[in-house]
Amino acid sequence: MVPRPPFHEPLSRLAAWSGRLALFALAVAILSIVVVRSDLLEVGPALTAFGAALALAGVAVLLALGAFVHIWRHGYAGLSRALGGFTLGLLLLAYPAYLGYRAARLPALTDITTDPADPPSFVALAGQRPADRRAYPGPAAAARQKSAYPDLVPLEEDIAPQQAYRIVLGLVIRRKWQVVDAHPPGGARRDGTIEAIARSPIMGLRDDIVIRIRPAAGGTKIDMRSASRFGPHDLGDNAVRIRSLFDEIDDAIGSLPPEPPPAQEKKPPARRPFPRAPQR
Repeated sequence: MVPRPPFHEPLSRLAAWSGRLALFALAVAILSIVVVRSDLLEVGPALTAFGAALALAGVAVLLALGAFVHIWRHGYAGLSRALGGFTLGLLLLAYPAYLGYRAARLPALTDITTDPADPPSFVALAGQRPADRRAYPGPAAAARQKSAYPDLVPLEEDIAPQQAYRIVLGLVIRRKWQVVDAHPPGGARRDGTIEAIARSPIMGLRDDIVIRIRPAAGGTKIDMRSASRFGPHDLGDNAVRIRSLFDEIDDAIGSLPPEPPPAQEKKPPARRPFPRAPQR
């Protein structure tokens, strides 16, 4: 007598498609990140592909939820695939969901500066920025910035501009920002400027930075401008960047050893007059 094959539960098609879509979404997301970071294609199509990956991840989560119901009601196989698709889809959606939460709480700004009345200008980086994002947005953006980030003001320090420039440039290099142009301050009318590019940690999107160091009464005034190249919202990254760099600058200057007091010139001892010879 031929033994009968063991009974196998039918595989849930929802579970199978949930796992497949989640893996495909992961591959598309990784590919779009590689494209942006390596400058293989334009940023726009790569961001569109990343958005499509997130949409696929959302569909994978929905299919996994449907698979859970089918498996519970009809005893289908595929629970591990449904769990895999559900977990992977949630992981892909978690960080964008957090960014969306930040975007809902913060104003839609892409250009932040510590001096809206006289913002530092992009010179070396102007050609790399979109034409409509080279100039500072204007009073409306300044008002929204002041309401959201009232602490972003110029940094004033009691050191010489040349010394402040060296400290700021060293901190910029330590942060591994790409320095595009740098000019030390020279004389009373020439400001020091540093232009650099910072990249976002995951997608590698470029944000442009210009720092201005100019003489002030008894010291130095430092202003900074950080502006995104793409997207309608910086998610607060530019303000965080300015705030953290200014904290580092202030700490670095505060830890400088005190300057020794100026040496006092010793006056030569007064010469005693020779006694006059008695007159005869």
